[in-house]
Amino acid sequence: MLIKPFEWVVARRYLRAHRDERFVSVIAALSVIGIALGVAVLIVVMSVMNGFQATMINQIIGINGHLLVQGSADGIRDYERLVTEIDGHQHVVDVRPMVQGQVMASIDERATGAIVRGIRPEDFADHELLTTGLIAGDAENFQGDDAIIVGEHLAMQLGLVVGDVLTLIAPQATETPFGSTPRMRDYQVVGLFKIGMYQYNAGYIFMPLEQAQIHFKLKNAVSGLDVELSGPQHAERVQLDLIPNMPFTTRVMSWRDLNASFVGALEVERNTMFVILTLIIFVAAFNIMSSLIMLVKDKRKHIAVLRTMGASSPSVMRIFVLCGGIMGVVGTAAGTALGLLLLHFREPILEFLGDVFNMRFFPPDVYGLEALPSETDMGEVLFTVGLALGLSLIATLYPSWRASRLDPVEALRYE
Repeated sequence: MLIKPFEWVVARRYLRAHRDERFVSVIAALSVIGIALGVAVLIVVMSVMNGFQATMINQIIGINGHLLVQGSADGIRDYERLVTEIDGHQHVVDVRPMVQGQVMASIDERATGAIVRGIRPEDFADHELLTTGLIAGDAENFQGDDAIIVGEHLAMQLGLVVGDVLTLIAPQATETPFGSTPRMRDYQVVGLFKIGMYQYNAGYIFMPLEQAQIHFKLKNAVSGLDVELSGPQHAERVQLDLIPNMPFTTRVMSWRDLNASFVGALEVERNTMFVILTLIIFVAAFNIMSSLIMLVKDKRKHIAVLRTMGASSPSVMRIFVLCGGIMGVVGTAAGTALGLLLLHFREPILEFLGDVFNMRFFPPDVYGLEALPSETDMGEVLFTVGLALGLSLIATLYPSWRASRLDPVEALRYE
């Protein structure tokens, strides 16, 4: 559909505000503002949601790998061979044997449940999240038969500091001539850690692997293998590659399998927000339609004159499609620029609003975030732009069709 030069000229003249057409122009301006706000809000919210999702996934993975090779109750016996075999995969970065079990942690008269994870000291030293999250003590002391590192919130709950002795009671009992007695032993706290997720800080204790094997009666075996990949997007592919080569007593689970409900909730929340915010653009598109209907009604005489001068019905329709299209393009472009600017300057804006309202919008102790996360997906931005332009174009069709069907004789009869 070719646009003729005079159609551009007429469409631009119709969008200008004249003395007797202020109201129509105000409606058109509000339509443009509505499209701009809808596009900007959708871009900002979806980028922030992407940032939250990426941050939460990183925190969910946290101390874990992207894949878990989990053994039976008796553990994995030939884990060293499996470590070598898995480590040869192209997407595998590291494989960490570990022993994990529940214990009762007790000191003085205070006690609480906790999860003990035994890993090799060299794996602890190579784990960036754990070493950077060590807030007290030294990773070099994480060795020997009585060293443990405790989460910050668990330490606060039990009143622990570095150097204290903590008693760990395992659920496995020890058989004696006098019956079964609980397995319990004292360990020295050599460090405290604080990482992104509260559940780790409040419930995890790290122990050297060999001592954990003794504590949970898994001599020469491990509970599972943590497999770290070059990226979470490779988890399903590597999982399918590993399953046929693993012993039948093991299970290979991805980080999505282990956190299916949480990841599903994030996806549902993200999709719901997208649908709700898209309604703003729909409302703005209806505003464009209503403003064009009012414009057609206001320009009845002009349309009739154009028709009598030889303008065809398709030309008249294209003129009003151009009017709505211009409003949609201007609103979409302004909204895209506004959304990207808000994302770029989000931290200064939040600081300014925090000073004005005397509040902290994202306190780190509540959300575990030092800054508002954002991850802009250009594919989503382009989809939003296309959606806004498409809805704007669709909104122009009915008013433009009505304008093209106008009978010039009827329009000029009472003029």
